[in-house]
Amino acid sequence: MRLTLIHPAIGHRKGEGYIRSWQMEPLPAAAIAGLTPKDIDVRFYDDRMESIPFDEPTDAVAISLETYTAKRAYQIASEYRKRHIPVIVGGFHATLMPDEAARYAEAVVVGEAEDIWATVIDDLRHGNLQKRYQSLTRPDLARIHADRSIFKSKRYLPIALIETGRGCRFPCSFCAIQTFFERTHRTRPIENILAEIRQLKDITKLFFFVDDNFAGDLPAAKVLLQALAPLKIRWITQMSINAAHDEAFLAMLEKSGCKGVLIGFESLDEGNLRAMKKRFNTMQGGYEKALRNLRKYNIRVYATFVFGYENDTVDSFDQAVDFAIEQRFYIAAFNHLTPFPGTALYTQLQQEQRLKYPAWWLDDRYRYNDLPFFPKQLAPEDVTRLCVAARRRFYAWDSILKRGLEKTNRSDFFMFRNFFPINMMHRSDVSNRNGYPLGDENWQGELLEAVR
Repeated sequence: MRLTLIHPAIGHRKGEGYIRSWQMEPLPAAAIAGLTPKDIDVRFYDDRMESIPFDEPTDAVAISLETYTAKRAYQIASEYRKRHIPVIVGGFHATLMPDEAARYAEAVVVGEAEDIWATVIDDLRHGNLQKRYQSLTRPDLARIHADRSIFKSKRYLPIALIETGRGCRFPCSFCAIQTFFERTHRTRPIENILAEIRQLKDITKLFFFVDDNFAGDLPAAKVLLQALAPLKIRWITQMSINAAHDEAFLAMLEKSGCKGVLIGFESLDEGNLRAMKKRFNTMQGGYEKALRNLRKYNIRVYATFVFGYENDTVDSFDQAVDFAIEQRFYIAAFNHLTPFPGTALYTQLQQEQRLKYPAWWLDDRYRYNDLPFFPKQLAPEDVTRLCVAARRRFYAWDSILKRGLEKTNRSDFFMFRNFFPINMMHRSDVSNRNGYPLGDENWQGELLEAVR
């Protein structure tokens, strides 16, 4: 039996071919491949980088859905459905919108796959695929096994993505992660993490621990950090800023090889942070103290900011950029607020009738970087324009030079060597994605709903 795994792109512009540039490996596809029995012939195609051979023989297709890739995923599913190939979908968007996903697939996997994928495969073998599969428990993360053999010959960045835990306990209203995992956090067995790292450490230059919040369980994280230190690896991750007030934790981060962290600052306005249920960002002395601590231990910061909340004005954008340059962030993102389905934010905007489109991710009028709702103080198009202007200011040559010469950013040769290429890449991409379609504009078919 043959199973085809597909990683969908956000979309493709009309007349443009596939983007054959470097991308990060899509870990969900490797995770599903790792759960699939070895007697099944697994093929994998990355829609961001290569054309999909729809006419290649296969017994089933599996696609992981994110909200931004849902429209393209349904186009791909329709192509296979035309050829009478059953389609299985899963992932964040399929879990948040299972009824929608079920319209375009023979089977929907709701939640995490580790406990139910074997059942899906068994039903597929016997021609008895069910419409919906849902795990009633949180699976043991010891079952995680990424089969990276499916990435062979594909040009991915030399960054290995690894899970050390899943979930986040914080109640941020805009975050789909806390909805998906129901505000739980679990850690993966340390011996499994170390074994995976040892397999990859000679062929990768940098590890990315893709945890939703590496600091979601600080005592457990400290035990892992002790075990990581002897491996002498370089790694980056994502974490909440509250952990930056624990200097013992930061010292262990530095000793274990952590070179940088992505932190969601989101806003400098207390009212906005209160509205998004993220007031913990400014506790224990606030941003300034936390950032001093991070610099003290040579931890570089990738800062993210979002705009479109109630207190945001034209001045909010310049204030965020001024702060980001003053703090000498390694890189930073200035994006609009996105109401993902299933979140408290989406429900609120829906109830207040402030959504521009009922399902923006499927609407032909929506384009990437558009604001899909009406903020209270700014026009949607102003938020988009000002986000682009903020990126342009932050990635101006004088800002890049000023940040590059900051002590923390040049304290490690590897990170300093990559600082300017990474920032120049972001500089060239300031507005490239504006107006990018969700879905393939070259696609001529119609979305075909699955037979019920």
